[in-house]
Formats: sequence, C-alpha cells, structure tokens
Amino acid sequence: MTKKFTEDHEWVALDGDVATVGITSYATEQLGDIVYVELPDTGRTIAAKDEVCVVESVKAASEVYAPVSGEITEANEALADNPSLVNDAAETEGWFFKMKLSDAGELDGLMDDAAYAEFVKGLG
Repeated sequence: MTKKFTEDHEWVALDGDVATVGITSYATEQLGDIVYVELPDTGRTIAAKDEVCVVESVKAASEVYAPVSGEITEANEALADNPSLVNDAAETEGWFFKMKLSDAGELDGLMDDAAYAEFVKGLG
C-alpha cells in the first residue's frame, strides 16, 4: 500500500485503485479534540485541492482538501457518531472518505513518509 501526504496535512493511502483519505496525526494535534466531521457525498467527482469536507474541533473548523482527483465511493459513517475516532486513530480507522482515482500520476506530486516528517519538523 502506498501512502502519501500533502502540505495541508492530508494523507492518501492507495490500495489497488482505491484511495483512502484522512488527516494526519500532526493535524489532529494542532486541531485538538475533534467534535464534528462533515462527510462528503458519495458519487461526487472531485479534483485535487478541492474542498471535500470540514472537520470541527474545540479550537477551530478546518477544511479537508482532496489530495488527488477522482470519485468519492464511500464516506466513513463511523465518524458521524464518533468524531473523536479521528483523534484516536487519525491515520487508520479515522479516515474520512474513499475514492476511485482518476489520475494515479497525481500521487507523484505528494510527499512520502520521510519527506512529510521533514516537512513537519520544519514547521517547528
């Protein structure tokens, strides 16, 4: 499974042609306790960098952007009842949506684990 990261602290994990998208642990640390997640509608076609959903915390509301282009195939309905799942497992069970990629080449413009770790370190 390939996992990539954006400068806006979204992650995308590719398994076959299905991409799972969420926010990083670093993002959840900055946001604080997540209290609400506005999930996207399935069937929606999105382009990379489109605003896809909103996450609200005790500190702020923040937009979640699409790291890649494609069609949303599933939203993580577990977050509707338990938004704190994002804090507890941001990069696993706390995913936001799944999508079918329209251009896998877009992944090449994203950071791998090492590059993202360096990026975060530089945010000091």
